[in-house]
Amino acid sequence: MGKMVEIGMKKGPWTPEEDEILSSYIKREGGGRWRTLPKKAGLRRCGKSCRLRWMNYLRPSVKRGGISPEEEDLILRLHCLLGNRWALIAGRIPGRTDNEIKNYWNTNLSKKLISQGIDPRTHKPLSSSSSNPNYQNFVHLSCSMEQPEVGLPNSNEIISNPNSNKDENKEDEILSYSADDAFLDSLINEEM
Repeated sequence: MGKMVEIGMKKGPWTPEEDEILSSYIKREGGGRWRTLPKKAGLRRCGKSCRLRWMNYLRPSVKRGGISPEEEDLILRLHCLLGNRWALIAGRIPGRTDNEIKNYWNTNLSKKLISQGIDPRTHKPLSSSSSNPNYQNFVHLSCSMEQPEVGLPNSNEIISNPNSNKDENKEDEILSYSADDAFLDSLINEEM
């Protein structure tokens, strides 16, 4: 069954005028009720488009602009610990959206790691020898940190858990382990 597309619904890039209409409406009436918001605000957009525009671009708390070296280092460390769980990573970097971090990873950081001989998925050297001089510069990013008994499980524990239902969302399972902010902070800030 196909989706119904309302006639006259606008697609494509947002204009500054539309941004202003959406921002003014949300400041006046508040966010939420995204399905009915476009009509009430006078926009010819779908609710999902309005929600994404607000959440990823127009919210006052969204940080725009280049990612600092400190944020880049934090993204690398968190990716090493959490993998491609962009929402969890973004939750640890104030003002950045999961989409922005994912795009930055795919366009910049993964390529940077590859050029330095590091596998962006495992954060280990691409060559079998660890004598690669480029790898020595990123040794602090190694995912081979010993894990304490309580904390983030390794990926084998998650996959081979006999009690987990295959239909369950693995993200929920990871979220329960990452709830201990003190543990995650200690791993992120650990001096190696």
